[in-house]
Amino acid sequence: MTLRRMKTYAGGQGYVYQYYFVGRRAAPNDSAVTEYIFDVSSDRKTIFAVTVSLPAKIVQQWSANHDRSLTEAEQYAAVKMRLMRAFDEIENMLADGRQLTVDVESLEQLLTTLGVD
Repeated sequence: MTLRRMKTYAGGQGYVYQYYFVGRRAAPNDSAVTEYIFDVSSDRKTIFAVTVSLPAKIVQQWSANHDRSLTEAEQYAAVKMRLMRAFDEIENMLADGRQLTVDVESLEQLLTTLGVD
């Protein structure tokens, strides 16, 4: 049995989220996209999955712009920051925030926030 470490985040919409990382996989309908899956709760009763998609072409474009590859840890960090941003910006994660995507602009902003260049 795998024990997962539950983490807590106070979002900008007033909710305190609990979440943990479930895993990552190639997207079922597009193997050029990696999906990172998190289980999330905003009320400690209802747990729902949130998927953050990171397309390979976005990672490749960032790598080309910065003359280096992103490590797996840096990719995970960007995805996790995207999840945190959603907690801050989306009022109802269960209804409106279950499928998130990292695009070129957000990847750049997220990694800059983390001090990755």
